[in-house]
Amino acid sequence: MAEIGEVTLLLRALREGETGAFDRLVPMVYDELRRIAHGHLRRQRPGGTLDTTGLVHEAYLKLAEQTALDVRDRGHFLAISARAMRQVLIDFARARTAGKRGGPQAQRVTLEDDLAAVESQAERLLDVDRALERLRAHSERLARVVECRYFAGFSEEETAEALGVSLRTAQREWLRARAWLQRELGRRGPAEGPR
Repeated sequence: MAEIGEVTLLLRALREGETGAFDRLVPMVYDELRRIAHGHLRRQRPGGTLDTTGLVHEAYLKLAEQTALDVRDRGHFLAISARAMRQVLIDFARARTAGKRGGPQAQRVTLEDDLAAVESQAERLLDVDRALERLRAHSERLARVVECRYFAGFSEEETAEALGVSLRTAQREWLRARAWLQRELGRRGPAEGPR
C-alpha cells in the first residue's frame, strides 16, 4: 500500500516537471510495463527485432525525452506508456518496410517463408496503425480505448480507470471501436484482440 502512495506522489512530481521523478517512477511500475509490452509483442511473430525488455526500454527512452508528462494517475501513465510502445513498434515496422522497398539500408535477401511472414506482419501493423489514426480523427476516445484494450492488453476495468470513464462506457466504446475498425480494415482486424 505504501508503494501506491509513493507512485501517486511521483506522478504528481512528474506532472509538475520535477527532475528525476520519471526515473524513480519507472522501477515501481516496471512489472506492469513489461506486462503491457508482452501484450504488444504476443501479436508479433516470434523472432522479431524487439523482445519484451527491449520494448519497455525503447518506450522508456521515448517517454524520457519529454520534459513533462501531464499524467492524472497510474492508469493514465500506463496508457501513455502503452501508446509509446505502439509508436516504437510502428517505427520498427516502418523501418522494416522501408528496407524492403529499397530504402537506404536495404539488403538483398532470398525470399523465405519466415521473412515474407515478418514483412506481411509489418504491413499489417502499419495498416492497423493507419486505421487507428483514422479512428482518432473520428473519435479520440475510441482510439484511446483501442490502445488500452488491444495494444496494452488492459482489462475492461483497467481501461475504464485509465480513461476516467465508467466500466459500462469503456465496454460500450470498445464494441463501437472494434466494429469501426473491422469495417475500416475490411476483414477480421483488431477485433481479434481482448473481448
